[in-house]
Amino acid sequence: MDAESFDQIVSAVRRLVRDLVVPREQEIEETDAIPDDIRAAAADMGLFGYALPEEYGGLGVTMSEDVRLAFEFGYTAPAFRSLFGTNNGIAGQVIARFGDEAQRAEFLPALAAGKAVASFALTESEAGSDPSGMRTTAHPDGSDWVLDGTKRYITNAPLADLFVVFARTGTEAREISAFVVDAGTPGLTVGPRDAKMGQHGAWTAEVHLDGVRVPATRMVGAEGRAFRSAMTVLSRGRLHIAALCVGLSQRVLDESVAHAAASRQGGRPIGEFQLVQAMLSESYAELAAGRALVLDAAARYDGGADTSTGPSAAKLYCSEMASRITDRGVQVHGGLGYLSTTPVERLFRDARLYRIYEGTSEVQKVVIARSLLREAGMR
Repeated sequence: MDAESFDQIVSAVRRLVRDLVVPREQEIEETDAIPDDIRAAAADMGLFGYALPEEYGGLGVTMSEDVRLAFEFGYTAPAFRSLFGTNNGIAGQVIARFGDEAQRAEFLPALAAGKAVASFALTESEAGSDPSGMRTTAHPDGSDWVLDGTKRYITNAPLADLFVVFARTGTEAREISAFVVDAGTPGLTVGPRDAKMGQHGAWTAEVHLDGVRVPATRMVGAEGRAFRSAMTVLSRGRLHIAALCVGLSQRVLDESVAHAAASRQGGRPIGEFQLVQAMLSESYAELAAGRALVLDAAARYDGGADTSTGPSAAKLYCSEMASRITDRGVQVHGGLGYLSTTPVERLFRDARLYRIYEGTSEVQKVVIARSLLREAGMR
């Protein structure tokens, strides 16, 4: 879309986040749920399908546009973005990029309209950042496939209408296939919601598959080739997560600056103390670097110059950055920053997960280093 139209979308999302979601953050934290009116507002604005193709009801944003939206989503409770994140991201993108025309026509319009929620069922207890250790299996039985196994930490599983499930279909470590499985399919059960350190309102749970039968038409892409599909959508997701970290860090810096300007010790604002100023300036500099890195990586992703190393570098830097900035935010607030009713306390806990999911910081370092060494000619 043209720049002016997209700027209007960004402005509308910013107003929604700051006027509707931010004032309800404590409610989301305490109830561990996104209120129905906020979900409806997000659906009305088209947020359940902004990254899906236009021909199926989405907006078809580029990666550069995606990260600008994520800057806005990241400014508030992560559960808000998580509600529609898998539709646009790792689950929806598998169908949009690797599904056939019939699959795209069947599933994407409902995802884009917010009438359905998708979950990405890849992770297992022994197959997290490296899915090659996957134990979930799928074997053919007539014209169907039968799935058995257990998935762990599956975002939106208790809400999901459909699951994109990855299962081993061969003997090789990366011989993995993807299937679309409807919630309610016999043999598919969702465990109780996980109790988490942070990101309350974003539900995760185990997904159990016991003889789950799906027709062969529900396999997405070629048999045994879904490992590459998963890595492709995870790479895009890592860049999106990096942008969320920028948004969260901006919120923490804004809260910290406002507190330093208003809170007084010894008869003067604590913002006059040079060591407080040092914490604010360090956070500002890191945030500026993180934002620039994300925008550059997104532009290179769109141009096809770098769809792996750049996203990993952005995710590594920005997720680690968010932890440092939220830690400083708590420190600037002093004792107030340790109270659960203070936004920086909640954001401190929320930020911790960004260094783990969609590839830990350690995995991002491996991805980056291997890429550099391959370019140097090392096998």
